[in-house]
Amino acid sequence: MGIITGKEFIDRINRLNSDIWLDGEKIEEKLSVHPAFKGLIRSKASLYDLQNEPNLKSKLTYQTPDTGESIGMSYLQPKTKRDLKKRRTMIELWAKHTNGMMGRSPDYMNTVVMAFASSTALLEGKENCFPENIQSLYERAKKMDLSFTHTFITPQVNRSQYHFESSMNPIAAKVIGQNEKGIIIKGARLLATQGGLTDEVLVYSAGGVFSEAEAYAFSIPTDTEGLKFICRESFVGGESSFNYPLSSRYEEMDTILVFDNVLVPWDRVFFHNNIEAANQFILQSPFYSFAFHQVITRQIVKTEFLLGIAELLVETINISEYQHVQEKISEIIIGLETMKALLAKAEADAKLDEFGNMRPCIIPLQAASNIFPKIYPRFSEIIQIIGASGMVSLPTENDFDSDLRTDLDQYLQGANASAVDRVKLFRLAWDLTMSSFGTRQTQYERYFFGDPIRLSSQLYKSYTKDQYVKRIVDFLNHKGNR
Repeated sequence: MGIITGKEFIDRINRLNSDIWLDGEKIEEKLSVHPAFKGLIRSKASLYDLQNEPNLKSKLTYQTPDTGESIGMSYLQPKTKRDLKKRRTMIELWAKHTNGMMGRSPDYMNTVVMAFASSTALLEGKENCFPENIQSLYERAKKMDLSFTHTFITPQVNRSQYHFESSMNPIAAKVIGQNEKGIIIKGARLLATQGGLTDEVLVYSAGGVFSEAEAYAFSIPTDTEGLKFICRESFVGGESSFNYPLSSRYEEMDTILVFDNVLVPWDRVFFHNNIEAANQFILQSPFYSFAFHQVITRQIVKTEFLLGIAELLVETINISEYQHVQEKISEIIIGLETMKALLAKAEADAKLDEFGNMRPCIIPLQAASNIFPKIYPRFSEIIQIIGASGMVSLPTENDFDSDLRTDLDQYLQGANASAVDRVKLFRLAWDLTMSSFGTRQTQYERYFFGDPIRLSSQLYKSYTKDQYVKRIVDFLNHKGNR
């Protein structure tokens, strides 16, 4: 098959019989028409349609040498720096189409599956490991253009100490048994973004596993029996793209996954009952290199979008001559150019890894992943400060369609914009930085790759510092310093 269209994606999601709960009620209607999901599903569908546009197809897809099928570029295992740049171009195009607002656009999880498949040799010959199942998933995902979400976070019961619990009635999802058909999972996992809205869910750990019962990884269909998705409150403000220009299009639902004695077939299991694999596979694989590469590319596009909003606010209310405003816009520019430079260095310093894949240099990507969680909340604050009181008194689309239109046109016009255009811009800025959707975006970027302190610690431990220490030692020991 190869790449699919937006309609095929929507039809496939509608055919799922996933167990999804929102606000205490099980969702029975088609997901593509449900108010909480239809905007996101349409936005995702438009990404699949882009792959089929003649003028973009060569940038968004590649052809398999054996069958000539067109495969999504995010599945490409890069063998050269040119391949790596092809992947980045594809990520940029999809990110620009969604303004960087979708952290779980399909290319992110496609990248994860590709990275796992690129390093199956790490599991070969090891106990309770089935690397062939990862490769099988990768081939199936490419041919069917599958969509994924993932979960790797356990419930926050007591973060101050290790939590011990009943083996047969666990809180964190564990393997409670196995039979000739597969392993049986019971318990919960957190934060599956777009949970229930994808073909499959990838379940694994990101390290820190101490129990064999939690040392597993697998991928299963979203509508697997016993798998339940509990949604948080929807942040879709409404259907109007005037009132809610971002949440009506890009609100990505976050879910809790409950496994109620879920049977995971053996051909879906990557490994189980192997603590070493659970703690080392992701670290030794190119997962972080390729995932960071995708995420930082998207975050750069998102920062460009923020910069555009901030500057248009400045122009609309004519405050560009204030130096404190110039300084604030410059903060965004500096952050943007820093992220771009780090991404470029990661690609320039890319090297072939032991699996024959061109892996972007991890250090610049780690630096960028430490920077963005700090600068994004600041950029959001800058937009709030620039917009000032204009971010608060915002009429709706219905107000402009009422007898109030004359008053609104008179009193809400901008220095360089009509009242309608000014309010549309300010509502966009509000939806990005002050609505429930916007505040979720800030929290999401803060913790995209986990605890910022842990990210800093990883950078410290992985960064080679010996050469710099040696320079200081040599300087101190130089005869001229005695």
